[in-house]
Amino acid sequence: MLKNKPKETYVSSNNIAQKTYTSKILNYPQALCNQIRRLALEAGELTLNYFDDAGYDGADFKGDGSPVTLADQKAEELIEKAFKDITPDVMVVGEEAASDGYRPDLSAEEYFWLVDPLDGTKEFISGSGDYTVNIALIKNGMPILGVVYAPVPGELYAAHGEGTALKYMDDTEKEKPIHVRPMPLEGLTIVSSKSHGSGQELDNFLAHYMVKKQIKRGSSLKICSIAAGKADMYPRFGPTCEWDTAAGHAVLLGAGGKLTDMNGNDLTYGGADPKFLNPEFVARSADVLLPHEMLEDGESA
Repeated sequence: MLKNKPKETYVSSNNIAQKTYTSKILNYPQALCNQIRRLALEAGELTLNYFDDAGYDGADFKGDGSPVTLADQKAEELIEKAFKDITPDVMVVGEEAASDGYRPDLSAEEYFWLVDPLDGTKEFISGSGDYTVNIALIKNGMPILGVVYAPVPGELYAAHGEGTALKYMDDTEKEKPIHVRPMPLEGLTIVSSKSHGSGQELDNFLAHYMVKKQIKRGSSLKICSIAAGKADMYPRFGPTCEWDTAAGHAVLLGAGGKLTDMNGNDLTYGGADPKFLNPEFVARSADVLLPHEMLEDGESA
């Protein structure tokens, strides 16, 4: 973790000269992605040392009231230590360090890592296997590489650019390419949060669509289910942070999908928000339009 680093004021500016990077592996995205896959597997195995499907009662609570476990902290320490060897000159923004008040200055950073060592802490505490290790590389505000690993079911998702998304299963040690599916004629499969419920905003939003069914998943597995062609859309109206979405966003882009705000603009990372908060967003397959896009499409027909 970065607890001992001095707290810095978060500054965002496009006028500051970007630094020069010496980590040559940044020029080899597939090799870098393979390294991050191995790192995510290692961090995930570590979290299993603390996982109990009967539930976990050793959680503390952050200043915002959200839970944190020893598994979160140990996994982040492992990941940050590894990055000192993999890309020593690329800044790392981890959830636990940021929750402790660490605010890096990213204004001159072309690249930085966003890490959530245990996404879905509530699921972890309850004994659900729907938690993940999330690691994403950001370049100029966009996720260009992402790995999402769910240790309990042994599912790993990764991508390092368009057309590179894959799913790997621990039990078979095999990987396969994944892609978003065409919009089903019989209606959409909507994925929503296990721990944050639906709410009136979601119901109002879904009234614009023909919905076949809704499924609930925890953590970044919601986004990955769209990337793998198992669902079509994930609208999110509750609070999230950048490390919650960046890795899944990279996987979804690699699978041909989109993750945008409610106006259709790509979600970006490392911007002006000092708490790394995301706006409300929609993860979706390529064919699924937002309500205002459907209206515009109808008017132009």
